[in-house]
Amino acid sequence: MKIHNLLTIIFLTSLFYSCQPPVEPKDFKLITADGQKYYALGKSFELKIDNPKGHEIDSVAYFRNGERIPSGKITIENEKLGRKTFSAKIYVGDQSFNVNNSIGILSKFEPKRIKYKIINEYPHDINAYTQGFEFNGDTLYEGTGKRGISQLRKLDYKSGMVLHSINLEPQHFGEGITIMGDKIYQLTWQAKKGFVYNINDFSKVKDFDFIRSKEGWGLCNDGNVLYKSDGTEKIWRLDPETLEEKDFIQIYSNDGPISQVNELEYINGKIFANIYMKNGIAIINPETGAVEGVINGTDLHKKVKTKHPEEVLNGIAYNKVTNTIFVTGKNWDKVFEIELID
Repeated sequence: MKIHNLLTIIFLTSLFYSCQPPVEPKDFKLITADGQKYYALGKSFELKIDNPKGHEIDSVAYFRNGERIPSGKITIENEKLGRKTFSAKIYVGDQSFNVNNSIGILSKFEPKRIKYKIINEYPHDINAYTQGFEFNGDTLYEGTGKRGISQLRKLDYKSGMVLHSINLEPQHFGEGITIMGDKIYQLTWQAKKGFVYNINDFSKVKDFDFIRSKEGWGLCNDGNVLYKSDGTEKIWRLDPETLEEKDFIQIYSNDGPISQVNELEYINGKIFANIYMKNGIAIINPETGAVEGVINGTDLHKKVKTKHPEEVLNGIAYNKVTNTIFVTGKNWDKVFEIELID
């Protein structure tokens, strides 16, 4: 009788386990306890495992950007903004499963609205599809776009006269420019290629390729590092000698990512950036990616003639001699010298 009961128990137990559904990776998800996808600096949240099939989990190990962390309770403090990858390794019996989630880290401050006043207006070639704009001393340089007519130009900004120019090869769509030392750097849009020129005669020093970033959009520098936008919310840091893309910041406000970051200018420790198809300028912290201020240039657009109304503000050049900012747009007939009030 006892043997019969033991065999029955063994049979029923094996039958129970054989009826259990197999555990699969898709059975688990890594979620936040409150269901949110974005958190501001200084906020806390908790990661948890979504286990709708009720599998018996032995243990869970949590990771942040590949490094193990003590638990799923996270506090976001001083760090770069943007998407961060969190992951968990789930142990079930002799199996383990990896799950991931991407959480967006926001600025904790609303961008400040910065006002300006117009100091001067200067003529600008309405045929210039402005993509790059930068001073060297008191001389203005411009890179223009569109295939077949892209150029690099040296300008007399007061008259709008082109003092010197070269044409890019017809297949290239010119994009942002920046000047460091005696070199001018210029991007192209989709060819993943850029050029370095001698500033004195525009003779080409070398070509360079960009591999990690999506496309070529805007370009600026802080005297040591080049900053390159690629049409996304990312701004890449480039070594000025090797032109290698070292790393990037992600541009975020208190509301979310700012994509289509276009022409760039480095001014007094901040990156000023046009946003494609917007008449505005974002003022960005180059260390964290936080948008700290915004300038609304809609009134400037109303003062110009363009070839097409959708051709918006795109061109920021800081003149250290006058301590003022010069702005223009794609196919605008004017350049505005402005002074920030705040």
